[in-house]
Amino acid sequence: MTSVAIIDSGGANIASLLFAFERLQHKAVVTSDKVEIQTADRVVLPGVGAARDAMARLQRAGLTDTIRGLTQPVLGICLGMQLLCERSEEEDTECLGIVPGVATKLQATSEAPVPNMGWCRTRIRRDHALLDGLDDESYFYYLHSYALPVSENTVATASHSGQDGEEFSSIIAHKNFLAAQFHPERSSIAGATILANFLRGKP
Repeated sequence: MTSVAIIDSGGANIASLLFAFERLQHKAVVTSDKVEIQTADRVVLPGVGAARDAMARLQRAGLTDTIRGLTQPVLGICLGMQLLCERSEEEDTECLGIVPGVATKLQATSEAPVPNMGWCRTRIRRDHALLDGLDDESYFYYLHSYALPVSENTVATASHSGQDGEEFSSIIAHKNFLAAQFHPERSSIAGATILANFLRGKP
């Protein structure tokens, strides 16, 4: 069975992630142990809250270089996706620098409040094993105020609070590092499909 290490980033979504992997008949462990993370078949970097606080937690645990050196498939989720990039505009935070790009704040309007919260239609930009079995424009659950712009690493996109809102990267792929801005553990069958593909696929 594929071993899964969930990096203990202090996020409130970790319990939901554990249950999501249990539903897929995989036992995941929440850990900040370097060896356990390095030797896992799959690694998940979750995150909820502020980028600076999350980075400080990873630094205190001595995990920043460990994460940068991982060679197995790694999946960042929500804030975890933003932590993989170079920097976040949130408190001008230096992030892990693994994926090129800067997480920028979504622009609030009367029709598109911030944070962006709820189900958004997600458009496939290019084929990727993480999307196997999913239809284009599937819906996933989002809760975020910052996002990565569309780039060469973008696999899928979504729009802020609806079809005509600000477009951002929903899924990215860079070498063995994958990331989703939405919460797959809260996204019903489509989210479970993403996690199942991550467990069995190749980067």
